[in-house]
Amino acid sequence: MAIGGAVYYLSKNRSEPYLELTNDTSDTAQSTILPQPTNQSTTTPLPTIRETITTTPSSGDFSIEDTIPKLNGSVKISDENFMFNPTEVNTLRPDIFNPGYFSIFDILAYLEKQGSIDLEYHFDNSMNTHIIDSMNGESDWWYRIYYDGGWPEDNVFRPDNYPWKDGATLTFFNVDRSYLEEIYSIFENEVNRRKNNEDKLIIPNVIINGRTFNKEFKNVEVTPHNVRYDIFKRDLTTAVDVILSLADQGKINYELKWYESIGTARMVNSYWVEAIDVDKHHDRCGFVYEAGSLKYKGFRGNHIHLPTDVRILNSPNYVGFFWICI
Repeated sequence: MAIGGAVYYLSKNRSEPYLELTNDTSDTAQSTILPQPTNQSTTTPLPTIRETITTTPSSGDFSIEDTIPKLNGSVKISDENFMFNPTEVNTLRPDIFNPGYFSIFDILAYLEKQGSIDLEYHFDNSMNTHIIDSMNGESDWWYRIYYDGGWPEDNVFRPDNYPWKDGATLTFFNVDRSYLEEIYSIFENEVNRRKNNEDKLIIPNVIINGRTFNKEFKNVEVTPHNVRYDIFKRDLTTAVDVILSLADQGKINYELKWYESIGTARMVNSYWVEAIDVDKHHDRCGFVYEAGSLKYKGFRGNHIHLPTDVRILNSPNYVGFFWICI
């Protein structure tokens, strides 16, 4: 489950997220909320009365030396494993990543430069991402990745936006061309939506289904807060910026908490959304999230184990936070 709180790593016993959207799979579809199955559920368009708590990351929360990749990693391409030294990998997206950090796509470019694989690729402006033309003589590649403590899952996230982290497991494999074309069309829609909004990130639908409340917001403008200034260049927007922007606009309150590790996941090093309004993480309950196109809601591709503070947003159709207990 894509993480909003520490409940992320506690269990592999998954069920479909309790976040209902319309069956219309177009990127212009509207969102609807199903009430949570609790006697305390209410639908309220206003912030719950509570002292505003906002956690701004400080230099005491983490050190760049703690988050920069430094352990040898591996990637599986079809049936063959390739090792790499992360200190030797440079990014093709200096507009996104700070020195020392890189995406999973950059690993392929590194292996090609080393002569380990034959890779042809290009950057497609209409999708704002790098595209694999062929690898080792074959076309139509996609990937799966999970961080330490996670498990394989489908995703539709740009590979040159997905940060590599020590302890991750990464595989590239062949898929049907039609599958890639559907994903690419989503990328194009996001780029066009951003252009139509004069390069502002305006999310048509933001849904928060808490334990004691439900909220829905339309056309939310999201601004960067540079929470992960260690990894990313300034003024990039991530999923956690949705929560921070709503708080800036006086619509919610929130708490963030930094986790170095959680349970069996030794390499976490991310902020979690610990609380929204009166609903705060406890025991095995907390907020999780997803973002993307309505076509890939839930475990079809949007609901992935990529923490909110490192999930770059281009211009998704919706972002949803919701409460679960596992």
